[in-house]
Amino acid sequence: MPPHILLADDEVQIRQLLEFKLQGKGFEVTVVDDGAECLDHLEGPDELPDAVLLDVMMPQVDGFRALETIRDTLSEELPVIMLTTRSREPDAIRGLENGANEYIEKPFSPDEVIARVERHLQ
Repeated sequence: MPPHILLADDEVQIRQLLEFKLQGKGFEVTVVDDGAECLDHLEGPDELPDAVLLDVMMPQVDGFRALETIRDTLSEELPVIMLTTRSREPDAIRGLENGANEYIEKPFSPDEVIARVERHLQ
């Protein structure tokens, strides 16, 4: 069974690009629009994905809140890679201190994101 990635981002172009690239590398990808949908999916009856790509700035539930919920109630081991247009150092520190495995600034290379996902799945 291929590795399953949950991608949560409110930007359609980012979702489409990463979904296309990840599927091209053999990943199964579930795409959601925001942090609330991400948490709904993670708290559902299905098994947890192998990794989560999580945008920081999303409506309703932002990536920081979603990350805190993931770490507090779902899994401390699930790889979570934060994606953001916010390049401020305090945001990166906040994400990493709250349990993010990576913090990648947009614009990014999709191949870099895939390489980082693959590294965490080994």
